[in-house]
Amino acid sequence: MNRKLLVWAVAPLLLLVLYGCPKKKPQTTDATLDVETETVPPTDTTTEIEEPAAPVADDTEEDPLASSDLRTVNEELRRRGFSPDVFFDYDQSSLSDETREKLARNADLLRGQPQFSLTIEGHCDERGTNEYNLALGEQRANAVRDYLASLGVGGDRMRTISYGEERPVCTESDESCWSQNRRAHMVVTGRSNVG
Repeated sequence: MNRKLLVWAVAPLLLLVLYGCPKKKPQTTDATLDVETETVPPTDTTTEIEEPAAPVADDTEEDPLASSDLRTVNEELRRRGFSPDVFFDYDQSSLSDETREKLARNADLLRGQPQFSLTIEGHCDERGTNEYNLALGEQRANAVRDYLASLGVGGDRMRTISYGEERPVCTESDESCWSQNRRAHMVVTGRSNVG
């Protein structure tokens, strides 16, 4: 019996805690109140939004020769007529007329771009000893450097290196490949202090 009494005593308290007291309803205003009202005409809330100005087109695109990527510089020089390779006859380091014409075009481009440093690589075909081919590659690179210097390209902007037969562009053992390997290869490898 005590339990039943306890349940009946606690149950209303529990319900009161769970559901709480009913909230009072807000008072409604009496429609008979004498209040002056004024009707305000609607205002135009749309404002004209200015479109942002179009970016000004820069007519001067960056010159690829100003790129810090030397691969881009070398590609642009080739596009402008620079010949990266000149070729030699078997066992020769003398410049042919065709080679001199190519080097004259290269010199024109290089004089117009005094900021570039050039590396001239001397290469040979596979015939001959390593020592002989290294010496012949050096003579070929020096012949190109000297001719470019005679055309006004600063000698301090050019360096030479001989690879002899170590870096062939063609690996077949026949004259068509050997003629491609007997060359001096020119590449812009840096920026000089001039310019």
